[in-house]
This record gives sequence, C-alpha cells and structure tokens, in this order.
Amino acid sequence: MVIESAMGEEAIAANLKQFLLVLAVSLGVATLPQIFSWFRQIPYTLLLVIAGLGLAIANVHLVTLSPQLILSIFLPPLLFEAAWNLRWSDLKQDLLPICLYAVVGVVISVIGVAFSLNLLTGLSLNAALLVAASLSATDPVSVTALFRELGIDKRLTTLIEGESLFNDGMAVVAFSFLMALSLGTSKWGIQPLLVNFFTVIGIGIVVGGAIGFGISFLTQRFDSPLVEQSLTLVSAYGTYIITEDLGGSAVIGVVTTGLILGNFGSCIGMSPRTRVIVTDFWEFLAFFVNSIVFLLIGDQLRFNILRENLTIIAVTVGAMILMRAVAILSLSKLSHLLKASKIPLPEQTILWWGGLRGSVSIALALSIPAILPEGEKIIAVVFGAVLFTLLFQGLTIKPILQKLNLLGNQTLRQKYLELIARVVALNRVLQPLQAEPRPGLDPEFSRYQEALITEEIEHMEAEIQQLLQEYPNLQNFAVEQWQAELLAIETDSYAKFVQTGQLNKELTPLLEKVLGKKTSPISNQL
Repeated sequence: MVIESAMGEEAIAANLKQFLLVLAVSLGVATLPQIFSWFRQIPYTLLLVIAGLGLAIANVHLVTLSPQLILSIFLPPLLFEAAWNLRWSDLKQDLLPICLYAVVGVVISVIGVAFSLNLLTGLSLNAALLVAASLSATDPVSVTALFRELGIDKRLTTLIEGESLFNDGMAVVAFSFLMALSLGTSKWGIQPLLVNFFTVIGIGIVVGGAIGFGISFLTQRFDSPLVEQSLTLVSAYGTYIITEDLGGSAVIGVVTTGLILGNFGSCIGMSPRTRVIVTDFWEFLAFFVNSIVFLLIGDQLRFNILRENLTIIAVTVGAMILMRAVAILSLSKLSHLLKASKIPLPEQTILWWGGLRGSVSIALALSIPAILPEGEKIIAVVFGAVLFTLLFQGLTIKPILQKLNLLGNQTLRQKYLELIARVVALNRVLQPLQAEPRPGLDPEFSRYQEALITEEIEHMEAEIQQLLQEYPNLQNFAVEQWQAELLAIETDSYAKFVQTGQLNKELTPLLEKVLGKKTSPISNQL
C-alpha cells in the first residue's frame, strides 16, 4: 500500500514537472514577438506549432498527447470562450450561410475527400471516411486572432467563427457515426444516420439550453464576480460532461451554453463590472489552453511516419482544399438565392483559404482504437494535413488579405477610440470642478484647472474631427461605436431593473430595432 502511494506521488510529481515545462516553453514563445518585432508577422498560435516542430526535430517530446485530454479538458474552454464572445445580433444576420457551411459543407468535404483518397491512393473506404470526417472540423483560431489584430470586417470574423463553432459539432457527429460503422456497431443507411444526427444534436441543444438559462437566472439573485466567474467555468465543463454522458453532442451543448450566457445571462444577471471580469477570465483561459494545445500539436509529430505517407497526405490536402472551395462557392451562391444574403467573392476566398484544421481534427484521429486496420496511417495523414493548413495556409492568409484589399484600419480605429476615451474621461473630471467649490480650496485655482482641462478637451476634439475628415471610412466605425454604447446603456438599465425586482423578465433592447431601421446622417452621406 505504501509502495503504491509512493508510486502515485511520483507520477503526480512527474506530470506536474511536464506541465510546468510545457507552460514554460509556451510562455517563452509568447514573449518572442514582444522582444523581436519580426515575429509579430506570424500569428502566435503558429509560432507555437513551429516551436513544437523544433522540439520534435530535436526528438524532445514534452508529453504524450491524449485525445481525451484535448476533448475533455482543452475543448470546453475553447468552445465556450468563442461562443461567449460571439454576439447573437451578428450571428443571426448570417445564420443561414453559417448553417449551410457547417452542415452541408461538412457533408461535401467528407464525401469529396473520402472518395478522392479511395480512388487515387487505394486507401480503404472506411479509413478514407474517417480521415475525411476528422479533417472536416475547422479550427481558425490563428486566423481569427489575426483578424482582430488587423481590424478585419466584423462580418467576416463572425462567418468564420460561427462556422467553426457549429461544424465542430457536425464533424464529431459524423466521425462518431463512421467510427461505429467501421467497428460494426452501427448499420449504414439514411434513416439511422438522420436519427443519430437529430438525437445527438437535440440532446446537446436541450442540455446546453437548460444549463445556460439556469445559470442566467441564478446570477440574477446576486452580484459576486468571483462566484459568477466560477459558475461559467463549471457550466462549460458540466455541459460537456453531462451531454456526453447522455449520448448527445458535447460540442453543441457547450456552444449553446456559451451563446446563452454570453448574449442573455451576462445582460440580465451580471453587472457591467462582472461582465468585464468574466470576459477577461475567459480570454486568459483561451490563451492559456491554446498555448498548450498548439505547442503539443507540433511536438507530437513523428516525421518518419509522415514520410512514409507523403503521397496520401498530398492527395488529402489537394482534395481537402478543392472540396472546401466547392462548398464555400456553391453554398454562398445558395445562401444568396435563398435569403439574398450576398457574400462577396473576396470574402468567400478568405473563408475558403482560412478554413484551417487543428486540435479537434488531431483529437478525433487519435481516438481511433488500435484494433482498427490502417489506424496508424489515418493518424499520420490527419497530422500531415493539419500541419499543412496551420503552416502554409496560416502563414499566407495575411498576404492574401492584402492582395484582396481586406486589411482593416485597426491602428486608426485604436487611435480614434483612445481619443474618445480621453475626452469622455476628462469631461467627467470637469463635473466636480464645475460644481460648487470645495471648502478650503481657492475658487481661482479650480477655475484655472477647469480652463486647462477644457483646452485639452477642445484640442482632442479637433484632432478627432481632423481624423474623421482625413479618413472618411472611419466615420462608419464611429457611428457603430456610438450606437453600441447607446445599446449597452439601455441593456444595463434593464438588467438593473431585473436585479432590483422591478421587472420580472429581461426586455428586448428597443434601440436594436430602432437603430437597425434608421440610419444616421453620417451613414447616409457614406
């Protein structure tokens, strides 16, 4: 008994050392762009993959990457953080194309890639289908991080993030069904496929909805940032575990919970201060988890196995890119015909090329049991295809954005927001100075300070006007920011009424409809 206890303690100590080593390497990579400006040209997640590759080349493997570790520990916070920050008002505008990409797009990808592999490489159909299903899950973390950094159009970011969130669930459902088919525990047919699909998706939505709304109404009863932050963490992992135990799609469950808490619960049950604290917490957690996952993806590569399957990997990459193009172009056209929701060709190009694969694809491939024929080959092909998308497509997305004139004016926007923030802050400082003089202070001194601050405000207001005149496109952004501030004031007011018991339900923001119908004079001029 004592020996077993000692062995357990040694295992815990060894795992802790491995974890700290991974964390140290990840944080070391994170500091590179801050020290060497050249590294800022490469998205942070890709730097981690490259660092992991360096370790693999040196035959230094930090830990053994378990698929359950990725799916059960790493995936819930990544899904929840993305859903928490995805605004429903933005998502619903393009819900049709997002659902088409996530559902029909996965079907096109699986069928196209699988039959290409089967016909061109001789890979068995079962193995080809598992490769295709694994690679149907997009993971554009590095792309969306680049979008935010460059100030890319919000709609494009919503399209690529929304598709990724929903098609992860679709990919896991397709993979699970094909795995059961390969193991002989399920039968092929349209009816069992549809029943399985609607069952697992339905369970995910029901469980995610129940937990999301339950936590939302619970947080109305108190205002404690640390407790509410902890509840969101528990809800992310709890939804994943419960949904999986009930046989549903854990991915869809977590996404549903995140969307509800981010768009509903945070409005009716959290104060503005709490929302900021919770959002910052999830931003840190997503950074932390991504740092580990992307480093380990590179670290787990075995180059000798990749070399043996280079031809199959090349065919897979070619078929994957071709099917992605077919899906994006055809489904964008279909979306336009059904809803008159047009996605311009440059944006379609970025959606096509920005469909990177990552941790979910790796986890699905690694979950293939050893008894399955060609299991090692499947894992090698998936790893090779993921590596290509992360490095080649990930590193070329910025030049393509430049070529298509889609780069945003993030520097100008940030400068504008800083000036606005200073003007608002200094105007608040003026309020006590313009009130009754404080006893014991010389009134002339207060007037002198008031004059200095007023002069500074006027100077910054003139700078803002000059900025808007020099860059007319910035006026759209100014209008959007002002409308967002007005909407936030209205939403916070309703939340306070609910918290004090004056209202028994959250009211739909009226300004959202009003501002959607009426445009400002500036918008009309543009």
